[in-house]
Amino acid sequence: MSAISAAERARLEQKFPEVFKTSFLKRHGLIVGLGVTVAYLVFCWFFFNVGPALQNGKWDRASIYVQDWYSWRATPRLRFGEDGTITPQWSSRGQYPVGATIDWLTAHEDGSVTVTFGSEADRLDITTTEVNVFVGGEAWPVAITENAAIAPEGVPAAIQQDGQKVIVDFGFAGQAEIRDNQVYVQRRFFGWANFLFDPKSPLWGHDLFSSIGLMFSGDRVNPEMSNAQFVVNQWLNNQAWQHADILVKLFQTLVMAFVGTLLATLLAFPLAFFAARTITPNRTTNWLMKRFFDFIRSVDMLIWALFFTRGFGPGPIPGIAAIFFTDTGALGKVYAEALENVDDKQREGMKSVGASPASVNRYGVVPQVLPVFVSQSLYFWESNTRSATVIGAVGAGGIGLKLLESMGTNSDWDKVAYMVLLILFVVFLFDNMSTAIRQRLIGGTGH
Repeated sequence: MSAISAAERARLEQKFPEVFKTSFLKRHGLIVGLGVTVAYLVFCWFFFNVGPALQNGKWDRASIYVQDWYSWRATPRLRFGEDGTITPQWSSRGQYPVGATIDWLTAHEDGSVTVTFGSEADRLDITTTEVNVFVGGEAWPVAITENAAIAPEGVPAAIQQDGQKVIVDFGFAGQAEIRDNQVYVQRRFFGWANFLFDPKSPLWGHDLFSSIGLMFSGDRVNPEMSNAQFVVNQWLNNQAWQHADILVKLFQTLVMAFVGTLLATLLAFPLAFFAARTITPNRTTNWLMKRFFDFIRSVDMLIWALFFTRGFGPGPIPGIAAIFFTDTGALGKVYAEALENVDDKQREGMKSVGASPASVNRYGVVPQVLPVFVSQSLYFWESNTRSATVIGAVGAGGIGLKLLESMGTNSDWDKVAYMVLLILFVVFLFDNMSTAIRQRLIGGTGH
């Protein structure tokens, strides 16, 4: 293709100056934007000390927490008595009934105790004066002195001297912490221990399939109720997993989200008519109402939850109030914008037949915006199901508070995983429900 002449180029430049004389940002905007973004990320890296934070992160703890999501730890403390005895003490979430036979924890007649970690090659032979640590079948004697546990020289990497204690790592199978007065054992297994029934339950040891079979069995375990009732009762009252309490807290979260969104919808609906300039032709009223919406929605829901928790104490009432305040502002804004964009032909038609202002809005405006209003409220309800979990963590009740309590123990991460899965299931369920209702209202098919 031949190049155009200078005269032709001058003519084109004069006729289409915006094509030949583009601004600097139009020509190099993408490169400038990428450069500014990279510069900002570098600034954040140094300003927030991201490098040292990553370097000092306790990644070993993160690994343990992740493992707790799909496995459980039996955690006995083997305490040394002055008379040479070794007494196992279990945590409040004890995984075994009193007097149960435990295949990996064996007490011998001479007072010693053996703890195996998957096989005989990895085990601890424990006495009050010495702990023989077997790693891969090779024994390493750890001496128990008056003030410390002391590992021998040349031990493998699995055995670490940490001040006055010795830590032994057997990988996924668990670890042990040897001190001068006890051995703290963490023995890990796949699955969640006692998820169905706690050790004090008559049904302890039953798995899911045997429990279902028992529900349809004719011979009653408890004469006072059917087997189905008894199995459900024992599951709900599991003292280790607290299913009943968790489900009640989850229901509180759902009630908080529903009631808060409902109240916000009921208040935002009439107020939006005052904020919409096409409905209420009064600038002062429009301005005041829109500023009111801006104020209550500009304060984050979490801040409102903290505020109301101080006033009403912990529980679902502060959570409902926080959702109500925040959503009133947000819904009022979107409702007012929808009202300002309605088709005036229907309103004019109602006015032409002498209808009152109330009738004009009832029959000329509401039918146009109602599907949009309901759709927005359903979306906020779905979103608040998640938000209610977060505000619950600051004392507003619900499953969020229960989740925070379990995280605070640093030992109930399997229960944390259980609650997170419940929340995900509920959010997924409500998301599909609200989507189906919205599609029916607006006439969409959706995929």
